[in-house]
Amino acid sequence: MSFKCGIVGLPNVGKSTLFNALTNSNKAQAANFPFCTIDPNVGIVNVPDSRLENLAKISKSKKIIHTTISFVDIAGLVKGASKGEGLGNKFLSHIREVDAVIHMIRCFDSNDIQNVNPTVDPIRDLEIIETEMLLADLESIQKRLEKNNKKNIDKDQIKILQTAMDFINNNKDLTSLKSEFNKRQLNLSGLLSLKPKIYVCNVDEKSIQNGNNYTEVFIEKFGKKNTLIVSADIENQINDLNNDEKKNYMEMIGLKEIGLDMLIQKGYEILELDTFFTSGQEETRAWTIQKNCLAPKAAGEVHTDFEKGFIRAETISYNDFVENNGWVNSKTNGKMRLEGKDYIVKDGDVLNFRFNT
Repeated sequence: MSFKCGIVGLPNVGKSTLFNALTNSNKAQAANFPFCTIDPNVGIVNVPDSRLENLAKISKSKKIIHTTISFVDIAGLVKGASKGEGLGNKFLSHIREVDAVIHMIRCFDSNDIQNVNPTVDPIRDLEIIETEMLLADLESIQKRLEKNNKKNIDKDQIKILQTAMDFINNNKDLTSLKSEFNKRQLNLSGLLSLKPKIYVCNVDEKSIQNGNNYTEVFIEKFGKKNTLIVSADIENQINDLNNDEKKNYMEMIGLKEIGLDMLIQKGYEILELDTFFTSGQEETRAWTIQKNCLAPKAAGEVHTDFEKGFIRAETISYNDFVENNGWVNSKTNGKMRLEGKDYIVKDGDVLNFRFNT
């Protein structure tokens, strides 16, 4: 499986610049006027993982295949989007299609870049976006709970939608639903406000290391856990450099990690994802799965027939595979296990599936 992150925010906060940096492309037009992006741009990026290269070297693989992440640059939102202002309805429909939302927040001053609001206020800007998503959810819930539509919704979903509407009407935090209903049920509800979120504070170069007053105020309210400090402009500049130049430049400005790596790590964390590997002479490949994924389900990621006819999974942890230099020695030294249908695949497992055809 691959996962999809939508980059959202008010117009002119740096969404398209960040998208171009993350995808190392110029797909998204970045310009100094609102609604520069109308239709969403989609970029598919390999997930960096040094373990792949190590496994491929040991297995003498002919090729390496990374798992991927998709980034979607979605048109800028304005107040009133839920009522069709700006590109509102189109914007909101695009959010429904992503697995996680990257909120791009302006945390820099500039006389050169237009701001749709008279001042820079990251908390206000985020609240505008989240309010519009909440209002869109309320409208969607009301339509789905109308008598004519109820018959097409199962009882569990009706309960979720009724509870969500009560929460919205009484100004309660909608994320509290996560303690009352399971993740699968909530995902099926399609509520925008329940999408996992990453907050990206877009800063200027001098604020990369320690942030600034805007990021301090933002983090004080929304916390550090899902907040990243990134300079979209600097990320874009880094992409034009070769590896040595990139390393030297990052050291010079005190940048320890590029935005792509930080976003992928945070994305895996909030979406509760793991990676397993298959490795042989033909290829070494990474596969993305949900945490606590059972072995047959993981086998289905490779091929649906593997899940249907699953027998056992030959299993070696990544560390054991490397320390024993591959399949043969790992098996000889007792590091390979045969796991059955109830085995929960762990991050870094190297697997070979046995199955009936």
